[in-house]
Amino acid sequence: MSSSPYKRVRALFPDHHGLPRGKYIPIAHAEEGTGHATATFALALDRTMTDAPGARLLTGIPDCRLSFDMDDVRPSWQADTGVVVGDLSIDGAPFAISPRHALKRSVDAWGKLGYDVSVGIELEAFVMQPDGAGGWTEWDTPGAFVYGTGPSVDPVGLFDEIMETADSCGLPVETINSEYDTPQFELTLRYGEALKHVDDVFLFKLMAREIAAKHGLLLTYLGKPFGDRGGSGLHVNFSFTDESGVNPLLDADAPDGLSQLAHGCVGGLIDHHEGMAALLAPTVNSYKRLTPGALAGCWANWGHDHRGVTTRVPIERNKATRLEHRMADAAANPYLATATVLHAARLGFVAGSEAPPPEELDCLENQSTDRHVPSTLSAALDALEADVALVEAVGSEIVANFVANKRFEWEKFSAAVTDWELDYYLPFL
Repeated sequence: MSSSPYKRVRALFPDHHGLPRGKYIPIAHAEEGTGHATATFALALDRTMTDAPGARLLTGIPDCRLSFDMDDVRPSWQADTGVVVGDLSIDGAPFAISPRHALKRSVDAWGKLGYDVSVGIELEAFVMQPDGAGGWTEWDTPGAFVYGTGPSVDPVGLFDEIMETADSCGLPVETINSEYDTPQFELTLRYGEALKHVDDVFLFKLMAREIAAKHGLLLTYLGKPFGDRGGSGLHVNFSFTDESGVNPLLDADAPDGLSQLAHGCVGGLIDHHEGMAALLAPTVNSYKRLTPGALAGCWANWGHDHRGVTTRVPIERNKATRLEHRMADAAANPYLATATVLHAARLGFVAGSEAPPPEELDCLENQSTDRHVPSTLSAALDALEADVALVEAVGSEIVANFVANKRFEWEKFSAAVTDWELDYYLPFL
C-alpha cells in the first residue's frame, strides 16, 4: 500500500434510492472493505424506516459487507482520495437486494445467451440556486437556449469544471449542453460495457452534484422540478456483441436494418411497459413527467428516430445500431433502471415477442396506442407486482424491498398537506 497515490479510499455502493452510500477508509487497510447495516435498505429519504423485506430491520440489523478490488480504485475529485464502487455481500453470498447485483444478474443473463451488453446513458438535470428563504429556485441564466454552450448558458463555468474534473477522474464524458428548458442541461457519457458504464454514471452524478454544491448551487435529477417545463430523463441506450464480434441487432438484409433479436427486444419492452414503470420512475414526482405529449416514454410504442416514442431506434447502423429506452427519469437508480430495461428486452426475445408496427403519428396529439404508463406511483407499484415474469427476472427479493419502501413513500405523500392545497383552498373554504 505504500506505493498508492492515495491517502484514503472513498468506497461507495448504490442503495435502493440510488444514493451513494459508503465510507472513507485509510489506505493502509482499504482492501479489507467495510461493513454496513442492512437496514440502510429500509431507510426513506427523510430517515424514517419501514420493515422492508431483506433489510432485516426487525431481526437485529446485521452487517452486510462492502468489498472491492483495489485495482478498481480510481482518481476522485477529492485530494488524496481514490474512489471505487463495490459489491455488497451477506452470509457469504451476494446481497440480493443490492441494485449493483441486480445489474450484474441482467448482464449475466444475456451472457448465457451468447451476448455481451453495452450501454450508454443520457442524463438530464436542472440547476437551482438559493431563493433567499431557505429553499431553491431556478438558476439565473437569462441568455440560455437549447443546445447552448459557454457563458450565456453557464455563467460561472460550472460545466467547464465538471468536464475537466470528469476527464481527470476517468469518467468519459461524450457531450454536455443546455437543454430545451432553462436551466436544464443534458449530460452524456461515452457508450461502454454495461457494468463499468453504469458505475461511471453513478460516480459522475455524484461528482457533478458535489461540484455544483461548491458553487452554492443544486444540481437536481428530480424528474419534474418545474410544473411549467419539461422533465429530466435517464435514457438507456443498449446494444450487444455476439461471440463473433458482430452487433446482432443489425440485419442488413431486413427492410429496416433490424434483426429478429432487435424486434424481440422491442416486443419485450412493450410487453412489460406498465410493469417497468415503478422501477424506472420511482418517485411520486415522476408521474408528472410521464404525460401525453411530453416526449418522455408515456406510450407503449416504438419508432425509428422518433422522440415521441418510448423505445426509439436511432438512425445509426452497423456497430452503432442500438435501442434507446426513454421512460426512466434522471432520479431513477441507474443500476436498477438499466437492469429492468435489459431484463424486459431479454424476456421479449426469449418469448419470441413481436414488435407492433412502428409509430408513425406525432405522439404530441395523436399516437397509435392507448396503452400508457400508470398515472401514479401507487398504480405503478400495482402494475409491477402484477408483472410476475418481470419481477422474477429482476429478482423477487429486490423487487419486494423496493415495493415496500415505495409503498411507505406513497403513504407519506398521501398523508401530506401541501402548500398548493393551502394556497388554493384557505382563502375560500
